[in-house]
Amino acid sequence: MGTSISVVYYKYKTLSNGEHPLMLRVYKNGKRKLVSIGISIHPNLWDVSKNCPKKTCPNKELINKIIADKIAEYNKQILELKVEQKEYTAASLVESTEQELKPKTVKEFYSELIEEFKKNGKAGNTSIYTDSLNSLKAFTKNKLDFYFSNINKKWLEKYEQWQKDKGNKETSISLQFRTLRSAYNKAIDAGVANKKFYPFDEYKVSKFNTKTKKRAISKEEVMKIIYTETINATKLRTLTRDVFTFSYLCGGISFVDIANLSVDNICNGKLKYTRQKTHGEIKLKLCDQAREIINKYHEKKARYLFPIFDAKVHKTPVQKKNRVHKVLAKVNRELKVLASELEIEADMTTYVARHSFATILKNSGVNISLISEMLGHTDLKTTQIYLDSFENTQMEAAMSNLL
Repeated sequence: MGTSISVVYYKYKTLSNGEHPLMLRVYKNGKRKLVSIGISIHPNLWDVSKNCPKKTCPNKELINKIIADKIAEYNKQILELKVEQKEYTAASLVESTEQELKPKTVKEFYSELIEEFKKNGKAGNTSIYTDSLNSLKAFTKNKLDFYFSNINKKWLEKYEQWQKDKGNKETSISLQFRTLRSAYNKAIDAGVANKKFYPFDEYKVSKFNTKTKKRAISKEEVMKIIYTETINATKLRTLTRDVFTFSYLCGGISFVDIANLSVDNICNGKLKYTRQKTHGEIKLKLCDQAREIINKYHEKKARYLFPIFDAKVHKTPVQKKNRVHKVLAKVNRELKVLASELEIEADMTTYVARHSFATILKNSGVNISLISEMLGHTDLKTTQIYLDSFENTQMEAAMSNLL
């Protein structure tokens, strides 16, 4: 007896959005097997008598193509089994055809991703993907029981407009779409989403304007922050100036990387660390002023060089992330006050030190590739290429332009 493959509008299961899934029915020797094809459709858009989408269905052509491709995939598998003269049942045919793809809903996959990030101590990723999931829940009114294949260009355009209507900035919208795109890619890699329905080749996330205003200040303004003493300065004011100065003198090192520095990061008068953000390795010579700042704060028995983390209190990635967020907010507020007192017209944050470091070196005639290396902007392999291509003396000579 031959094998029949047909599509079934499975009305016995109703998703939270009111749609019913489309299933493929494999029938052989009186036995049948149902398997999801990863899409669902509302009853108003399905023609039960003709067993196909209605003419009014906006995605009619795409759905018909998905059905046809899926049936063709099974027929191809059947033909291969016949050529090889292999026996099979309806169940074994489904298993052999679907072994690489086991669909999961967007909500299911996101939840698994977030749990995996938590388990691996990746607080940053946990936060980003949780924010993305919450955004998707708000957009769909908590109806995320659909597959990634349901996300097409039109759906993404509606999601974009929804965010704009909420007043979200393009940088925030870009982050949400990049996170969703990343989740989709991870779903494909995990075998729970089909690459043929990938919508981001047509819908370009790169269209969002994510450029930010330049945050560098002049060398003269940097010198004001470093050398202008404040009478009866508070501990926060002193720490703020020293963090800004250290960042500027040490390759624009970020606040989170400063917080994580320990004695192990200092060797033979050089600072060596791995960036939290890109995991690129940075190595540069410490100038006298940078060493003085370290000596000012580091206590012999303390694990960290700066008084940001307490090793006895801040142990988990989440605790450390929350601590950085709290202290950085205080330092940035104090920087704004300091800038105002010094008549520096800039939206001051610790990032200004990093941007100023790069801009001032560039204006001093330092090779842009060398600056990129010291900032750690490239991935680890690219950074290593740069490290191999420049002598340490050239890097040290470049750093002498900072003061």
